[in-house]
Amino acid sequence: MSSAKKLSQSEKASLIQSLRTHRVNTLIELRRIEKVFANLNSPDVTEPMTSAWAHYVNSNNLLSELRGLTKNYPFSSECLDEAKWMVIGDPQSARSWNYCWLVLQKAKNQNLIPKHARQLAMKPAMWGGRTPTAAGVEQLAAACVAEWTRALTQMLRHWDSPPTTSGR
Repeated sequence: MSSAKKLSQSEKASLIQSLRTHRVNTLIELRRIEKVFANLNSPDVTEPMTSAWAHYVNSNNLLSELRGLTKNYPFSSECLDEAKWMVIGDPQSARSWNYCWLVLQKAKNQNLIPKHARQLAMKPAMWGGRTPTAAGVEQLAAACVAEWTRALTQMLRHWDSPPTTSGR
């Protein structure tokens, strides 16, 4: 593909179509397109990019990628769901077209990982139906926090700066 400054109308239309049809559905692919669109400063790319990020998060692709990074302790869907609800309820969420980034930031900034790691560690199902000891809960929660935080941090590294409504 040519550089953003030389992006032809047909290339732009092709990228928009790939977003609308969800042919692009990984964080790395979406970020690649987001970077191209951010340099265009064209309002007609905002809606397809916003919709693509929302689809990526809501179709569990974000959760799947996070779980791919957390093999020992699969990332908590409840943690991600709480972050989504917090973003939806936050009037500041309109500052970015990137629902994925907003959800990841919310999980990080609201300390949702320790909360959900502890809730998971307290479940008897995690202990073969037995009631866990306090030390066991702390140990499992700490292991989940470490792995989940590493995965979330790795995902956030894809952005040098917060994406805004224009993608910049």
